Amino acid sequence: HRGEHPISRKNISREALKVLYRLSDAGYKAYLVGGGVRDLLLGRTPKDFDVGTDASPIEIKRLFPSCFLIGRRFRLAHVVFGKTVIETCTFRGQPPPAEDDGDSGVGELYQDDDNTFGTPEEDARRRDFTIHGLFYDIKTFDVIDYVGGMKDIKKKIIRSIGDPEIRFQEDPVRMMRAIKFSSRLGFKIEKATWAAIKKHHPMIKAAAEPRVCEEVYRLFPYGESEKAFRLLWESGLMGDLVPEFSKYVSESGGAKSPAWKYLAALDEYEKAMEKRKYEVSNGLRTAVLLTGLFRHLTGQPGTDTVKEARRLMRAMVDGVKVSKAVYFTGVILFDSLRRFEKPPKPGKTRFVHSKDFLDALDYNRIVARAEGRSEKILDRWAEIYEKGQ
Repeated sequence: HRGEHPISRKNISREALKVLYRLSDAGYKAYLVGGGVRDLLLGRTPKDFDVGTDASPIEIKRLFPSCFLIGRRFRLAHVVFGKTVIETCTFRGQPPPAEDDGDSGVGELYQDDDNTFGTPEEDARRRDFTIHGLFYDIKTFDVIDYVGGMKDIKKKIIRSIGDPEIRFQEDPVRMMRAIKFSSRLGFKIEKATWAAIKKHHPMIKAAAEPRVCEEVYRLFPYGESEKAFRLLWESGLMGDLVPEFSKYVSESGGAKSPAWKYLAALDEYEKAMEKRKYEVSNGLRTAVLLTGLFRHLTGQPGTDTVKEARRLMRAMVDGVKVSKAVYFTGVILFDSLRRFEKPPKPGKTRFVHSKDFLDALDYNRIVARAEGRSEKILDRWAEIYEKGQ
C-alpha cells in the first residue's frame, strides 16, 4: 500500500501522469507497468514509462488525439507528447488453447498468440520476469503484485514468470533479456531460470534476427558489458551467436580470458562518457568485444591484419546480423591499431579529418587502458585534431 513502497508521483514523468489520469478519469483502470515500476522501486530513474489499461486501443485513441495505433499481432497505442511517447497497452489475456497437431508435443503449453485482451492479473502473468509483473495504480497509489515481484526485487533475483522452460521456448530472446537485466541491475538469475537458459540456449538461433541483434547491443550500455558477456558465454548463448569468439574465450582461460579486460575498460570509458551525455558507437563496442581475439589472430609477424579484421566482422554479420555501418566501422578500428602505434608524421595526418577519427581515438584509448599502455602517442594525435577544429 501507499507508504509501504518508495514510488512517488513526483518521480513519474508529466506525460505519463497525463495518460494515467485521463484514462482513470474516463472510468478505466490505469496502471504504470513494467520496467518503470521496477526502476522506481529500486530508486532508479526510468528510461521511459509504459501504461497498462482495460481500455481497448480504439477507446485509448478516442481519448488522445495525438495517439497512433501500431502492431499487427497486438495493437499498441503510442500517445505522443512532442518528442515523448507513452506506450499504452490494453491488458493482455490468456489466449485460447492451441491445437496440438501431434508433432510438436506442445499444444496448449505455448502462448504465441498476443491478440487477446484480458484482466490485469492475466496480463501480469504473461510478462517475462516477476520484477516486470508489478503495477502502480494511479487511483490508490498501491503497487499491485500478482507474481511475487516485490519479494524478488528485495532479494535481487531475476525469476521467470511461470515455467522457464516453457517461457524460453515461447520466446528465446527472453534468455538474453534475463542476462541483460541481471548484469544491468546487479541481480542474480534464479536457479531454475538459469538452468533453463543453459538447456535451451541453442533455440536463440530460431529467434527473429533483428531482435537478437538489438538485444546484443542492449548488453553494452550502463557500463556492465563485461558482466553481461560473461553470462552470455557461461550460458552457451555466445557459442550460438559468435562461435569463434566463444571458442577463443574458452581456450584462452575461460573466466580469466584476456577478452574480459577489454570489456572492463570499455565499461569504465562508457561510464565516464555517460556523464558527458555521450554514447560510443556500436561499431566501437563490437571492435572492443573482439579485440582479444583479433590480437590473438594477428600476433604473428606478416599476418594480414586487414584480412583478419574483415573476416572477424563478417562473422558478426553472419552470427548477429550487424549492420553494414557496424561492419565497416569495426574493420577501420581494427586497422587503426596499427596506425596509432606510431606518433603522427608531418604531412601524413589525413586520417585526423576522417569521420571515423574520433571513434578510432576512443577505441585506441580503451585498448591502451586495457593493456596498461601509455596514451602519450594518442594524446599527440588528439592535439592535431584539436588544432584543426
